[in-house]
Amino acid sequence: MKADRRSSIWLNAALASLQSVGARYGLGLAIIIAWQIAAAQAGSVFFPTPLEIVVRSGELWFSGPPSHFFLSEGVFKDVLPSLMRLLGGWALAVVVGGSLGVLVGRSRVVSDIIDPALQFLRAIPGPALIPIFIILLGTEATMRVSLIAFGSVWPILLNTIEGVRTVDPVQIDTARSFQLPFMARMRRIVLPAAMPKIMAGMRVSLSLSVILMVVSELVASTNGIGYRILNAQMMLLLTDMWCGMLLLALLGYGLNATFLQVERRVLAWHRGARQRDDA
Repeated sequence: MKADRRSSIWLNAALASLQSVGARYGLGLAIIIAWQIAAAQAGSVFFPTPLEIVVRSGELWFSGPPSHFFLSEGVFKDVLPSLMRLLGGWALAVVVGGSLGVLVGRSRVVSDIIDPALQFLRAIPGPALIPIFIILLGTEATMRVSLIAFGSVWPILLNTIEGVRTVDPVQIDTARSFQLPFMARMRRIVLPAAMPKIMAGMRVSLSLSVILMVVSELVASTNGIGYRILNAQMMLLLTDMWCGMLLLALLGYGLNATFLQVERRVLAWHRGARQRDDA
């Protein structure tokens, strides 16, 4: 009797897991299957099948020696430099956007002085400034990191400003009444209260960094994922071009998933409080 009950519990758990996986990935799997069938029937060189793209991706990125963990030369020449530029520009955006956002959000004087310039610069698309960045910084990694930082700083900056401005004034007044120093108020009250909005801005900024990384590598570049995609398109290596786009999709998905795990840990207290309120 107990064995039957345990089997029933395991079966129900397995069915629930399958339903969860199907609901989460079913649509994507259906699209891939439809693409495979349609591309195989069409036989067009412009739209290879997903299977061909996956096989070619393995040849491009995972055909290296065991001493390099089977990573090919393209990973070290293109993927890692792109990833370093992306993370470097995003980290710079986090530091600048977070620091300036706290300053503008907590100081009316600073806000009145800086806000007009910020609104003007925010209206300029980052890719439109590529010629200026090339003139000022050349065509090396510094230009690309700076472009990524400039284009991705705005969600962090604006969310930080909004977050620190919406801190409960009662908490600030209470801290002042207990003569809590300014830096302690920032560290213990303002930043924790604003952190949900800051993290949301950082997540949006990370997605923008991937886009700007590709854009920066399409101009005057000699390596990187964006450069390889453009080079494959110009040489009519269309399967390689699709491999580059698949790699970008996986890179963006992986970065977003990693950030979500970090966000869950950082905001565990906030999510728990929200769940208690909902209950």
